[in-house]
Amino acid sequence: MKKKDIKILLVDDEADILEIVSYNLSQEGYQVFTAENGKIAVQKAKKHIPHLIIMDVMMPEMDGMEACEIIRKTPELGQVIITFLTARSEDYSLVAGFDAGADDYITKPIKPKVLVSKVKALLRRLKDENAVTENLNVGDIIINREEYKIVKEGTEIILPRKEFELFYLLASKPGKVFKREEILDKVWGSEVVVGGRTIDVHIRKLREKIGEDLFKTIKGVGYKFEV
Repeated sequence: MKKKDIKILLVDDEADILEIVSYNLSQEGYQVFTAENGKIAVQKAKKHIPHLIIMDVMMPEMDGMEACEIIRKTPELGQVIITFLTARSEDYSLVAGFDAGADDYITKPIKPKVLVSKVKALLRRLKDENAVTENLNVGDIIINREEYKIVKEGTEIILPRKEFELFYLLASKPGKVFKREEILDKVWGSEVVVGGRTIDVHIRKLREKIGEDLFKTIKGVGYKFEV
Protein backbone atom coordinates (compact mmCIF):
# COMPACT_ATOMS: atom_id res chain seq x y z
CA MET A 1 0.00 0.00 0.00
CA LYS A 2 1.33 3.43 -0.97
CA LYS A 3 1.74 6.14 1.65
CA LYS A 4 -0.72 8.43 -0.12
CA ASP A 5 -3.42 5.79 0.37
CA ILE A 6 -2.82 5.40 4.11
CA LYS A 7 -5.16 7.39 6.37
CA ILE A 8 -4.15 8.41 9.88
CA LEU A 9 -6.48 9.98 12.44
CA LEU A 10 -4.69 12.09 15.04
CA VAL A 11 -6.66 12.90 18.18
CA ASP A 12 -5.50 15.36 20.86
CA ASP A 13 -6.97 18.34 22.67
CA GLU A 14 -3.67 20.26 22.45
CA ALA A 15 -3.62 22.31 19.25
CA ASP A 16 0.18 22.50 19.08
CA ILE A 17 0.52 18.72 19.19
CA LEU A 18 -2.07 18.32 16.44
CA GLU A 19 -0.22 20.86 14.33
CA ILE A 20 3.30 19.49 14.83
CA VAL A 21 2.48 15.79 14.53
CA SER A 22 0.07 16.18 11.62
CA TYR A 23 2.66 18.29 9.78
CA ASN A 24 5.37 15.65 10.19
CA LEU A 25 3.08 12.80 9.14
CA SER A 26 1.78 14.79 6.16
CA GLN A 27 5.35 15.45 5.10
CA GLU A 28 5.83 11.68 4.98
CA GLY A 29 2.99 11.47 2.46
CA TYR A 30 0.18 10.12 4.65
CA GLN A 31 -3.40 11.40 4.65
CA VAL A 32 -3.87 12.95 8.07
CA PHE A 33 -7.16 13.85 9.74
CA THR A 34 -7.43 15.48 13.17
CA ALA A 35 -9.91 15.60 16.03
CA GLU A 36 -9.92 17.60 19.27
CA ASN A 37 -11.66 15.03 21.48
CA GLY A 38 -12.94 11.47 21.57
CA LYS A 39 -16.45 12.33 20.43
CA ILE A 40 -15.22 13.99 17.25
CA ALA A 41 -12.69 11.17 16.80
CA VAL A 42 -15.46 8.55 16.69
CA GLN A 43 -17.35 10.59 14.09
CA LYS A 44 -14.30 11.09 11.89
CA ALA A 45 -13.22 7.47 12.25
CA LYS A 46 -16.60 6.31 10.94
CA LYS A 47 -16.43 8.81 8.11
CA HIS A 48 -12.84 8.25 6.91
CA ILE A 49 -12.14 4.62 8.06
CA PRO A 50 -8.48 5.28 8.95
CA HIS A 51 -5.76 2.66 8.96
CA LEU A 52 -4.19 4.08 12.13
CA ILE A 53 -5.53 6.18 15.00
CA ILE A 54 -3.09 7.99 17.30
CA MET A 55 -5.12 9.17 20.27
CA ASP A 56 -4.53 11.06 23.49
CA VAL A 57 -6.12 9.63 26.64
CA MET A 58 -7.06 12.66 28.73
CA MET A 59 -9.45 14.83 26.66
CA PRO A 60 -12.65 16.82 27.29
CA GLU A 61 -16.18 15.64 26.37
CA MET A 62 -15.02 12.07 25.70
CA ASP A 63 -11.63 10.65 26.69
CA GLY A 64 -9.51 8.31 24.62
CA MET A 65 -10.47 5.19 26.57
CA GLU A 66 -14.18 5.61 25.92
CA ALA A 67 -13.60 6.55 22.28
CA CYS A 68 -11.42 3.48 21.79
CA GLU A 69 -14.09 1.19 23.23
CA ILE A 70 -16.74 2.66 20.90
CA ILE A 71 -14.47 2.33 17.87
CA ARG A 72 -13.70 -1.30 18.73
CA LYS A 73 -17.43 -2.06 18.78
CA THR A 74 -17.92 -0.53 15.31
CA PRO A 75 -17.77 -3.35 12.68
CA GLU A 76 -16.30 -1.27 9.86
CA LEU A 77 -13.47 -0.14 12.15
CA GLY A 78 -12.54 -3.61 13.34
CA GLN A 79 -9.11 -3.63 11.74
CA VAL A 80 -7.96 -0.11 12.52
CA ILE A 81 -4.71 0.09 14.50
CA ILE A 82 -5.12 2.21 17.65
CA THR A 83 -2.23 3.56 19.68
CA PHE A 84 -2.53 5.90 22.64
CA LEU A 85 -0.32 8.98 22.82
CA THR A 86 -0.17 10.12 26.43
CA ALA A 87 2.04 11.36 29.21
CA ARG A 88 0.75 8.66 31.55
CA SER A 89 2.92 5.54 31.68
CA GLU A 90 1.93 3.85 34.93
CA ASP A 91 1.10 0.14 34.81
CA TYR A 92 -2.59 0.72 35.55
CA SER A 93 -2.80 3.10 32.60
CA LEU A 94 -1.23 0.51 30.32
CA VAL A 95 -3.66 -2.15 31.48
CA ALA A 96 -6.65 0.20 31.10
CA GLY A 97 -5.53 1.10 27.59
CA PHE A 98 -5.21 -2.52 26.51
CA ASP A 99 -8.55 -3.33 28.13
CA ALA A 100 -10.15 -0.57 26.07
CA GLY A 101 -8.80 -2.18 22.90
CA ALA A 102 -5.59 -0.27 22.21
CA ASP A 103 -2.86 -1.96 20.20
CA ASP A 104 0.02 0.12 21.48
CA TYR A 105 1.05 2.90 23.81
CA ILE A 106 3.35 5.85 23.07
CA THR A 107 4.33 8.15 25.92
CA LYS A 108 4.87 11.89 25.71
CA PRO A 109 7.06 13.76 25.18
CA ILE A 110 8.28 12.23 21.94
CA LYS A 111 10.38 13.72 19.17
CA PRO A 112 8.57 13.99 15.81
CA LYS A 113 11.15 11.87 13.99
CA VAL A 114 10.84 9.11 16.58
CA LEU A 115 7.06 9.20 16.33
CA VAL A 116 7.25 8.93 12.54
CA SER A 117 9.54 5.92 12.93
CA LYS A 118 7.05 4.26 15.29
CA VAL A 119 4.19 5.00 12.89
CA LYS A 120 6.09 3.32 10.06
CA ALA A 121 6.63 0.25 12.24
CA LEU A 122 2.94 0.10 13.13
CA LEU A 123 1.86 0.47 9.51
CA ARG A 124 4.13 -2.36 8.33
CA ARG A 125 1.50 -4.68 9.74
CA LEU A 126 -0.87 -3.66 6.96
CA LYS A 127 1.45 -5.32 4.47
CA ASP A 128 1.71 -8.46 6.62
CA GLU A 129 -2.06 -8.70 7.02
CA ASN A 130 -2.63 -8.56 3.27
CA ALA A 131 -0.12 -11.36 2.76
CA VAL A 132 -1.60 -13.73 5.34
CA THR A 133 -5.36 -14.26 5.08
CA GLU A 134 -5.89 -18.00 5.60
CA ASN A 135 -7.64 -19.45 8.63
CA LEU A 136 -5.67 -21.36 11.23
CA ASN A 137 -7.38 -24.41 12.75
CA VAL A 138 -6.29 -25.83 16.07
CA GLY A 139 -8.60 -28.55 17.37
CA ASP A 140 -12.06 -26.99 17.59
CA ILE A 141 -10.63 -23.46 17.40
CA ILE A 142 -10.73 -21.44 14.16
CA ILE A 143 -8.48 -18.38 14.00
CA ASN A 144 -9.57 -16.07 11.17
CA ARG A 145 -6.52 -13.95 10.29
CA GLU A 146 -8.35 -11.80 7.76
CA GLU A 147 -11.26 -10.80 9.99
CA TYR A 148 -9.29 -10.78 13.25
CA LYS A 149 -11.55 -13.12 15.15
CA ILE A 150 -11.41 -16.45 16.96
CA VAL A 151 -14.26 -18.97 16.87
CA LYS A 152 -14.52 -21.86 19.33
CA GLU A 153 -17.42 -24.29 18.96
CA GLY A 154 -19.45 -21.65 17.16
CA THR A 155 -18.77 -18.94 19.74
CA GLU A 156 -16.87 -15.88 18.54
CA ILE A 157 -14.16 -14.45 20.80
CA ILE A 158 -13.22 -10.84 20.10
CA LEU A 159 -9.66 -9.74 20.85
CA PRO A 160 -7.88 -6.40 20.37
CA ARG A 161 -5.40 -6.46 17.51
CA LYS A 162 -2.27 -6.92 19.61
CA GLU A 163 -3.76 -9.76 21.65
CA PHE A 164 -4.96 -11.43 18.46
CA GLU A 165 -1.53 -11.14 16.82
CA LEU A 166 0.13 -12.59 19.91
CA PHE A 167 -2.36 -15.47 20.06
CA TYR A 168 -1.98 -16.12 16.32
CA LEU A 169 1.81 -16.15 16.65
CA LEU A 170 1.76 -18.69 19.48
CA ALA A 171 -0.75 -20.91 17.65
CA SER A 172 1.04 -20.79 14.29
CA LYS A 173 4.31 -22.46 15.34
CA PRO A 174 3.79 -25.94 16.82
CA GLY A 175 6.54 -26.98 19.21
CA LYS A 176 8.30 -23.62 19.07
CA VAL A 177 9.45 -21.83 22.20
CA PHE A 178 9.16 -18.06 21.76
CA LYS A 179 11.55 -15.80 23.64
CA ARG A 180 10.63 -12.27 24.69
CA GLU A 181 12.78 -10.66 22.02
CA GLU A 182 11.16 -12.67 19.24
CA ILE A 183 7.65 -11.92 20.47
CA LEU A 184 8.43 -8.21 20.60
CA ASP A 185 9.88 -8.29 17.09
CA LYS A 186 7.08 -10.35 15.53
CA VAL A 187 4.15 -8.62 17.23
CA TRP A 188 5.39 -5.10 17.94
CA GLY A 189 8.15 -4.64 15.35
CA SER A 190 11.82 -3.92 15.84
CA GLU A 191 11.37 -0.13 15.78
CA VAL A 192 8.68 0.00 18.47
CA VAL A 193 10.22 0.20 21.93
CA VAL A 194 8.11 -1.56 24.56
CA GLY A 195 9.04 -3.32 27.76
CA GLY A 196 8.61 -6.91 28.84
CA ARG A 197 5.76 -5.76 31.08
CA THR A 198 3.74 -5.16 27.91
CA ILE A 199 3.97 -8.85 26.97
CA ASP A 200 3.00 -9.88 30.51
CA VAL A 201 -0.12 -7.69 30.36
CA HIS A 202 -1.18 -9.15 27.01
CA ILE A 203 -0.59 -12.73 28.14
CA ARG A 204 -2.69 -12.10 31.24
CA LYS A 205 -5.49 -10.54 29.19
CA LEU A 206 -5.42 -13.50 26.79
CA ARG A 207 -5.83 -15.93 29.68
CA GLU A 208 -8.78 -13.93 30.99
CA LYS A 209 -10.55 -13.48 27.67
CA ILE A 210 -10.10 -16.85 26.00
CA GLY A 211 -10.13 -18.85 29.22
CA GLU A 212 -7.39 -20.77 30.97
CA ASP A 213 -8.60 -24.08 29.54
CA LEU A 214 -8.47 -22.79 25.97
CA PHE A 215 -5.06 -21.26 26.54
CA LYS A 216 -3.78 -24.57 27.93
CA THR A 217 -5.25 -26.36 24.91
CA ILE A 218 -3.16 -24.22 22.60
CA LYS A 219 -0.06 -24.93 24.66
CA GLY A 220 -1.04 -28.56 25.06
CA VAL A 221 -0.63 -29.32 21.37
CA GLY A 222 2.89 -27.99 21.31
CA TYR A 223 2.52 -24.23 21.52
CA LYS A 224 4.90 -22.77 24.07
CA PHE A 225 6.31 -19.39 24.90
CA GLU A 226 9.05 -18.13 27.15
CA VAL A 227 8.30 -14.85 28.92
